[in-house]
Amino acid sequence: MKEGDMTVPHLFRCPISLDLFTDPVTLCTGQTYDRSSIEEWLAAGNLTCPVTMQKLHDFSLVPNHNLLHLIQQWRQTGHPLHPDYLATIDPLVSLKNSLASPSATFRHKLPALQKISVLTDETPSTNSFLIEMGFLPLLLQLVFETVNPEFSQEYVNFVEQGLACVLRLLPFGELECLNMLKEGSNLESFVVLFEHGSVTMKQSLCHMVGLISSAAATGELCATIGKNERLLNMIICVVKQNSEISEAGIKAISALCCLESNREKLVQQGLIDGLVTYILNSERKERSLAATAMARIEQALGDERAKEALIRNPNGVKAMVKMVFRVSEQEGSESAVNSLTKLCGESLEAREKAIVGGVLTQLLLLLQSQCSGRTKTKATTLLKLL
Repeated sequence: MKEGDMTVPHLFRCPISLDLFTDPVTLCTGQTYDRSSIEEWLAAGNLTCPVTMQKLHDFSLVPNHNLLHLIQQWRQTGHPLHPDYLATIDPLVSLKNSLASPSATFRHKLPALQKISVLTDETPSTNSFLIEMGFLPLLLQLVFETVNPEFSQEYVNFVEQGLACVLRLLPFGELECLNMLKEGSNLESFVVLFEHGSVTMKQSLCHMVGLISSAAATGELCATIGKNERLLNMIICVVKQNSEISEAGIKAISALCCLESNREKLVQQGLIDGLVTYILNSERKERSLAATAMARIEQALGDERAKEALIRNPNGVKAMVKMVFRVSEQEGSESAVNSLTKLCGESLEAREKAIVGGVLTQLLLLLQSQCSGRTKTKATTLLKLL
């Protein structure tokens, strides 16, 4: 069968020329066009996306390799696409058009987001189609470029669902799309959502910070976030709350600490007090994260301001002593011992607080436990110092 005899799927047609794609490229709106068609559109002085009519903030044309690969496969086989494939694609096209419509309200777009959420849960194979069709940049744009200052319940529901969909799709897409947050207005939207949003929104944003900090492709964005003192302060406040969101906050802080510049900024914004509060409030179920908090304190102690903050905090040394030995779990023991050794070696006040806090008993219990030889050696060194 020749290509001309086959029905070209809607997904494979350029929205401008209506011809089969030859060089598909995607705009910042998430819409895909044939390169020659969109270049002609832009050259004519148009500043909007032809399908959504949204004003373009970025004129980059990103090659849609996944779509091109699908088209090449379709052409090489010489057969129409399987009905099941088309049955999957067609509803997604409709969903995307609903989300991209500039005239639709948040209330009208919410059902589309809910359907995407159901699809990603019940039919994981759909995720690749959603990525190929540019849903990820579109969702990011909807969440961060249309912030509603009134924060109505309708809007909150929309953002919560939008962020949930983004987090489900990110593992299947390219994290580079998150770099749209480097733009001042989008990062400000991120901060505003964190400041005024619901607990669910804050949790999702903390998870997003973790993903941003974990990838080389978003390293510059991670550094940019680290310069936003307002956002860092809010994440630290979240950690202090001893609530369901504290866990997400600890993970976000731990991820941001991958950069020394971020650690310095976090210390300036009260990192040590936040981590101390978290450790003292931590329950059995959170102990692995308390160990993470302890590791971040150890990491930060290369900064003199962090040492001063730890000694100045009435419970700072007490929190480290608490972490030296915990029945059934000793993940934070080595970090606690290292931190106390560093602090007590330089400060008489720290040594006195550690002894009053019961560090000698804690160290003896640790030495009798099943901890590693390295930890026991360090514990012995601290005992001698004290």
